[in-house]
This record gives sequence, structure tokens and C-alpha cells, in this order.
Amino acid sequence: MMINMTEDYKLINNESKSQYEFHVDSYIPKIEYVINKDNDIFLTHTEVHPAISGKGIGTQLVKKTLTDIDNKDMKVVPLCPFVASYIKAHPEWMHLVKEGISIG
Repeated sequence: MMINMTEDYKLINNESKSQYEFHVDSYIPKIEYVINKDNDIFLTHTEVHPAISGKGIGTQLVKKTLTDIDNKDMKVVPLCPFVASYIKAHPEWMHLVKEGISIG
């Protein structure tokens, strides 16, 4: 199987499973989330199968997830270290982080 690193994957918000996901061949890279009563979104876990990891899919998933959250005017709490490190490396996303939350 050949994964194209430049492919633009379609973001799916699978609300029934509380996760953002891509469908990449037979794999489903995902970011799991919880939404609280204040409509803040807690990104709890990012998962990309080892067979397709290291190809930029996780990074694309985080970027598209943050774009969707931004479009919904939600605030994010990045509990997942992968998401937190992405935001830290791309400070243009810091405006989404819920006030009072430090990502180190």
C-alpha cells in the first residue's frame, strides 16, 4: 500500500464516536474529544496506525480539526500531547486555547 503524503484527506466529525477522523485506505486516524457544558472541546487522544504514521497524516488531522473548531467558535483544551505540541509549534492557533490553559 502506498500512502500519498500530499493527499488532502477529508475531515469527518464522527459525533457518535466523539472523534474527528480521516479514512485512509482501511485505517482511521482519529482525534478523540469531549465537549463540556460550556461548549469547550477537550482533545484527549490522537491515534494514527503505525502502518501509516510518519507521513504527515497526524499533522494534517490536527490542523483540519483546529480549523473546524475555529469555525465553530469553540475553545480547545489540548490534553493530547501531540495536539499540544502542534499548537506550541504553530502559535497562530493559540487563540483557540481556552483561557487559563497552559501548554508549556
